[in-house]
Amino acid sequence: MTQPSIDVIAIGNAIVDVMAPSSDELIAQLGLQRGGMTLVDTDRARELYDAMGPAREISGGSAANTLAGLAALGAKCAFIGQVADDQLGEVFAHDVRAGGIAFATPSREGEPPTARCLIFVSPDGQRTMNTYLGASQFLPAEALDEKVIADAAVLYLEGYLWDPEEPRAAMRKAIAAARGAGRKVAFTLSDAFVISRHGDDFRKLIEAGEIDILFANEGELAALTGIEDYRQGMASLAAKVPVLVVTCGAEGAVAQAGDDFARVSAEPIDKVVDTTGAGDLFAAGFLFGHVRGRSLAESLKLGAICAAEIISHYGARPEADLKALTATV
Repeated sequence: MTQPSIDVIAIGNAIVDVMAPSSDELIAQLGLQRGGMTLVDTDRARELYDAMGPAREISGGSAANTLAGLAALGAKCAFIGQVADDQLGEVFAHDVRAGGIAFATPSREGEPPTARCLIFVSPDGQRTMNTYLGASQFLPAEALDEKVIADAAVLYLEGYLWDPEEPRAAMRKAIAAARGAGRKVAFTLSDAFVISRHGDDFRKLIEAGEIDILFANEGELAALTGIEDYRQGMASLAAKVPVLVVTCGAEGAVAQAGDDFARVSAEPIDKVVDTTGAGDLFAAGFLFGHVRGRSLAESLKLGAICAAEIISHYGARPEADLKALTATV
């Protein structure tokens, strides 16, 4: 097996985040589920945008956020995702490439427009996300370059993209390409509501041994396994998933790999400003440690540092020097 020239290649929603601070009263008034992620149509997206206060536009998308963290740490990364041939599509592509990430998926002409996520940020930093998927739902399997996927040490996939049919087929094709080349497949469950829709598919992937590294938070793990206690939930997957990482919010995170088990506390920060991207950047730190051959505990520590940086400011792309922050790990 040849040495990969890419550390991590990811397939995900190509989304521009539109973020604004919000009161919990406004969130309730708009009929939103605080802290959740809801898919919205064009009309609802327009209604919510009109209700937002002054907003910032920052390229996002779960897997793309993770790659931004990985690239900032020094990893070589590539992204596959669909944007439209419009202004937000140009913004997304520019941001990704400026972050040092290879991005070669051709833009899609015509409707629908590039995806956007309208994020209402509560005073405690909790984010309530409303995603208009737009063009990102139409990533065709033929857009994949299987040779490039086979040239990456890890293929990273986000559960959010399992909803639309075309990207789901693309991800299945990518898994086959990665596994055929002897590479690892990492998967993030993304959201408990995604599991309510596609849990059977995810469980089949796990049973078939197609997932090497699985990321979840406690709620997602419970939704996947049907077991409320995360320790028991992890134990139920121990024989099926080589590396399982579970984030526990302010309590930190835990990981298991065979008989190896590690735990890390959350990094202390002065103030939680915005939790958007916390899980994405945790995955970035952990994956960076993993591809560099670091221990389970060290990889968790890298994840915790990256997550702490991201929740200290608005937006899901790192602002501080992650290499400097993680230099002592």
